[in-house]
Amino acid sequence: MSTQPVWRLCAAKYGASAYSGEGAELYGGRWSPPGIRLAYGAESRALAVVEVLVNADEPDRLFSVKWVLVPAEVPLELIEKPARFPESWRQYPHPPATQSFGAAWARASRSPALRVPSVVVPGEFNYLLNSAHPLFPKIRIGAPEPFVFDPRLKV
Repeated sequence: MSTQPVWRLCAAKYGASAYSGEGAELYGGRWSPPGIRLAYGAESRALAVVEVLVNADEPDRLFSVKWVLVPAEVPLELIEKPARFPESWRQYPHPPATQSFGAAWARASRSPALRVPSVVVPGEFNYLLNSAHPLFPKIRIGAPEPFVFDPRLKV
């Protein structure tokens, strides 16, 4: 069975629950409004790092928090790959249309994973993982790996 690697970078204290979707449920994100439990992951370690960097409200926190990268292996047949997205999907700040798009997918429960384009790195993809989907247990979550931001970063 072929799989898609997915990476999530988070504070170490959330490493054990990295794919629970609790953060997005509380605060929402580009592809989901608050109240929808989805975990956001990236197709590579590097994209996961860039996604955190671009969303860092407090840059000093990058160096004062212990971080982990948490891998997941998603069977390819469990990933929905939409052919189209809302026209405004790259808009900043994110528009309600993208949140509605992700919420509709989650509520329809068609698949446990949805591939969405990265706004930060065009041509690369992020993945929404729905831990409430009955097939979610087929996604293999790996052990958290320590991660440290390079102090040469200018943020």
